[in-house]
Amino acid sequence: MGLVIGLTGSIATGKSTVSKMIKSFQIPVVDADIISREVVEIGKPAYLQIVDIFGEEVLNEDGTLNRKSLGNIVFKDEDKRGQLNGIVHPEVRKEMVRQRDEYLNNGERAVVLDIPLLFESKLTSYADRTLVVYVDEDTQLKRLMDRDGSSEDEANYRINSQISIKEKARLADAVIDNSGTLESSRTQLQEVLREWGVLNEPDLT
Repeated sequence: MGLVIGLTGSIATGKSTVSKMIKSFQIPVVDADIISREVVEIGKPAYLQIVDIFGEEVLNEDGTLNRKSLGNIVFKDEDKRGQLNGIVHPEVRKEMVRQRDEYLNNGERAVVLDIPLLFESKLTSYADRTLVVYVDEDTQLKRLMDRDGSSEDEANYRINSQISIKEKARLADAVIDNSGTLESSRTQLQEVLREWGVLNEPDLT
Protein backbone atom coordinates (compact mmCIF):
# COMPACT_ATOMS: atom_id res chain seq x y z
CA MET A 1 0.00 0.00 0.00
CA GLY A 2 1.29 3.47 -0.87
CA LEU A 3 2.33 6.13 1.63
CA VAL A 4 -0.21 8.86 2.38
CA ILE A 5 1.41 12.25 3.08
CA GLY A 6 -0.50 15.11 4.67
CA LEU A 7 0.84 18.39 3.29
CA THR A 8 0.07 21.62 5.11
CA GLY A 9 1.41 25.02 6.07
CA SER A 10 -0.17 28.29 7.03
CA ILE A 11 -1.56 31.06 4.90
CA ALA A 12 1.14 32.59 2.62
CA THR A 13 3.88 30.10 3.54
CA GLY A 14 4.06 28.69 0.01
CA LYS A 15 2.30 25.36 0.38
CA SER A 16 0.87 25.59 -3.14
CA THR A 17 4.37 26.02 -4.55
CA VAL A 18 5.55 22.85 -2.82
CA SER A 19 2.40 21.04 -3.96
CA LYS A 20 3.30 21.84 -7.58
CA MET A 21 6.80 20.47 -7.00
CA ILE A 22 5.31 17.23 -5.69
CA LYS A 23 3.15 16.91 -8.81
CA SER A 24 6.28 17.37 -10.94
CA PHE A 25 7.58 14.13 -9.38
CA GLN A 26 4.46 12.34 -10.72
CA ILE A 27 3.04 11.94 -7.22
CA PRO A 28 -0.75 12.54 -7.18
CA VAL A 29 -2.08 15.35 -5.00
CA VAL A 30 -5.59 15.49 -3.57
CA ASP A 31 -6.21 19.22 -3.08
CA ALA A 32 -8.69 20.11 -0.33
CA ASP A 33 -8.95 23.70 -1.61
CA ILE A 34 -10.08 22.55 -5.06
CA ILE A 35 -12.57 20.14 -3.50
CA SER A 36 -13.85 22.85 -1.14
CA ARG A 37 -14.66 25.02 -4.16
CA GLU A 38 -16.44 22.18 -5.94
CA VAL A 39 -18.70 21.33 -2.99
CA VAL A 40 -20.00 24.93 -2.77
CA GLU A 41 -20.90 25.33 -6.43
CA ILE A 42 -24.32 26.85 -7.11
CA GLY A 43 -27.17 24.57 -6.11
CA LYS A 44 -25.12 22.03 -4.17
CA PRO A 45 -26.25 21.26 -0.59
CA ALA A 46 -23.34 23.10 1.08
CA TYR A 47 -23.97 26.20 -1.08
CA LEU A 48 -27.64 26.32 -0.11
CA GLN A 49 -26.81 26.00 3.60
CA ILE A 50 -24.22 28.80 3.39
CA VAL A 51 -26.66 31.20 1.73
CA ASP A 52 -29.31 30.31 4.30
CA ILE A 53 -26.99 31.08 7.23
CA PHE A 54 -24.84 33.96 5.94
CA GLY A 55 -27.25 35.63 3.53
CA GLU A 56 -26.98 36.75 -0.06
CA GLU A 57 -24.34 39.38 0.80
CA VAL A 58 -21.72 36.61 0.49
CA LEU A 59 -22.64 36.06 -3.18
CA ASN A 60 -21.24 37.58 -6.35
CA GLU A 61 -23.62 39.08 -8.90
CA ASP A 62 -23.66 35.79 -10.83
CA GLY A 63 -24.77 33.90 -7.72
CA THR A 64 -21.42 32.24 -7.00
CA LEU A 65 -19.88 32.51 -3.55
CA ASN A 66 -17.72 35.56 -2.90
CA ARG A 67 -15.00 33.80 -0.93
CA LYS A 68 -13.32 37.03 0.20
CA SER A 69 -16.58 38.43 1.65
CA LEU A 70 -17.29 35.14 3.38
CA GLY A 71 -13.70 35.00 4.62
CA ASN A 72 -13.89 38.48 6.09
CA ILE A 73 -16.90 37.36 8.14
CA VAL A 74 -15.62 34.03 9.41
CA PHE A 75 -12.00 34.98 10.11
CA LYS A 76 -13.24 37.55 12.64
CA ASP A 77 -15.94 35.42 14.27
CA GLU A 78 -15.07 32.03 15.71
CA ASP A 79 -18.70 30.92 15.98
CA LYS A 80 -19.44 31.73 12.35
CA ARG A 81 -16.20 30.09 11.28
CA GLY A 82 -17.34 26.99 13.10
CA GLN A 83 -20.71 27.12 11.33
CA LEU A 84 -19.06 27.38 7.93
CA ASN A 85 -16.62 24.57 8.68
CA GLY A 86 -19.49 22.40 9.88
CA ILE A 87 -21.15 22.78 6.48
CA VAL A 88 -18.16 22.45 4.18
CA HIS A 89 -15.71 20.13 5.92
CA PRO A 90 -17.81 16.92 5.96
CA GLU A 91 -18.40 17.20 2.21
CA VAL A 92 -14.71 17.87 1.55
CA ARG A 93 -13.58 14.97 3.73
CA LYS A 94 -15.81 12.47 1.96
CA GLU A 95 -14.42 13.46 -1.43
CA MET A 96 -10.80 13.54 -0.21
CA VAL A 97 -11.07 10.01 1.15
CA ARG A 98 -12.70 8.80 -2.06
CA GLN A 99 -9.88 10.22 -4.20
CA ARG A 100 -7.14 9.04 -1.81
CA ASP A 101 -8.43 5.48 -1.77
CA GLU A 102 -8.84 5.43 -5.55
CA TYR A 103 -5.17 6.36 -6.03
CA LEU A 104 -4.03 3.78 -3.48
CA ASN A 105 -6.15 1.06 -5.03
CA ASN A 106 -4.58 1.91 -8.39
CA GLY A 107 -1.14 1.14 -6.93
CA GLU A 108 0.36 4.63 -6.51
CA ARG A 109 3.54 4.58 -4.40
CA ALA A 110 2.40 7.74 -2.59
CA VAL A 111 -0.56 10.10 -2.41
CA VAL A 112 -0.39 13.63 -1.00
CA LEU A 113 -3.37 15.18 0.78
CA ASP A 114 -2.95 18.96 0.43
CA ILE A 115 -4.95 20.22 3.43
CA PRO A 116 -4.52 23.82 4.65
CA LEU A 117 -6.19 23.07 8.02
CA LEU A 118 -4.72 19.60 8.54
CA PHE A 119 -3.96 20.15 12.23
CA GLU A 120 -6.83 22.55 13.01
CA SER A 121 -9.36 20.07 11.61
CA LYS A 122 -7.66 17.11 13.32
CA LEU A 123 -7.23 15.21 10.06
CA THR A 124 -3.74 13.80 10.66
CA SER A 125 -5.26 10.32 10.94
CA TYR A 126 -6.02 10.55 7.20
CA ALA A 127 -2.26 10.40 6.48
CA ASP A 128 0.74 8.28 7.42
CA ARG A 129 3.19 11.23 7.57
CA THR A 130 2.81 15.00 7.84
CA LEU A 131 4.85 17.59 5.96
CA VAL A 132 4.75 21.31 6.83
CA VAL A 133 5.80 24.20 4.60
CA TYR A 134 7.34 26.83 6.88
CA VAL A 135 8.43 30.47 6.76
CA ASP A 136 9.13 32.75 9.71
CA GLU A 137 6.23 34.84 10.94
CA ASP A 138 7.53 38.20 9.66
CA THR A 139 7.96 36.74 6.17
CA GLN A 140 4.48 35.21 6.36
CA LEU A 141 2.88 38.56 7.24
CA LYS A 142 4.71 40.43 4.49
CA ARG A 143 3.89 37.81 1.84
CA LEU A 144 0.22 37.80 2.77
CA MET A 145 -0.07 41.58 2.66
CA ASP A 146 1.75 41.69 -0.70
CA ARG A 147 -0.28 38.82 -2.16
CA ASP A 148 -3.77 39.96 -1.21
CA GLY A 149 -3.27 43.70 -0.86
CA SER A 150 -4.40 43.27 2.75
CA SER A 151 -3.82 45.71 5.58
CA GLU A 152 -1.68 44.48 8.45
CA ASP A 153 -4.79 44.05 10.62
CA GLU A 154 -6.60 42.01 7.95
CA ALA A 155 -3.54 39.84 7.40
CA ASN A 156 -3.13 39.24 11.13
CA TYR A 157 -6.79 38.21 11.46
CA ARG A 158 -6.19 35.49 8.91
CA ILE A 159 -2.88 34.35 10.37
CA ASN A 160 -4.25 34.24 13.92
CA SER A 161 -7.28 32.16 12.87
CA GLN A 162 -4.93 29.22 12.34
CA ILE A 163 -2.49 27.34 14.56
CA SER A 164 0.83 29.20 14.41
CA ILE A 165 3.32 28.04 11.81
CA LYS A 166 5.87 27.38 14.57
CA GLU A 167 3.46 24.99 16.27
CA LYS A 168 2.67 23.23 13.00
CA ALA A 169 6.38 22.76 12.35
CA ARG A 170 6.75 21.25 15.82
CA LEU A 171 3.90 18.80 15.16
CA ALA A 172 5.08 17.71 11.70
CA ASP A 173 7.07 14.64 10.72
CA ALA A 174 9.12 16.81 8.34
CA VAL A 175 9.43 20.53 7.53
CA ILE A 176 10.28 22.38 4.31
CA ASP A 177 11.77 25.81 5.08
CA ASN A 178 10.38 27.90 2.22
CA SER A 179 12.04 31.16 3.27
CA GLY A 180 14.81 30.88 0.68
CA THR A 181 14.97 30.05 -3.02
CA LEU A 182 12.73 27.66 -4.94
CA GLU A 183 15.81 25.52 -5.55
CA SER A 184 16.38 25.24 -1.81
CA SER A 185 12.78 24.20 -1.16
CA ARG A 186 12.88 21.66 -3.99
CA THR A 187 16.10 20.13 -2.64
CA GLN A 188 14.62 19.82 0.84
CA LEU A 189 11.50 18.21 -0.62
CA GLN A 190 13.52 15.69 -2.58
CA GLU A 191 15.46 14.73 0.53
CA VAL A 192 12.26 14.15 2.52
CA LEU A 193 10.60 12.11 -0.22
CA ARG A 194 13.71 9.98 -0.67
CA GLU A 195 13.93 9.39 3.07
CA TRP A 196 10.30 8.27 3.03
CA GLY A 197 10.97 5.90 0.15
CA VAL A 198 8.73 7.48 -2.47
CA LEU A 199 11.32 9.21 -4.66
CA ASN A 200 14.14 7.15 -6.05
CA GLU A 201 14.98 8.80 -9.38
CA PRO A 202 18.21 10.82 -9.70
CA ASP A 203 18.21 14.54 -9.09
CA LEU A 204 17.91 16.21 -12.50
CA THR A 205 17.70 19.80 -11.31
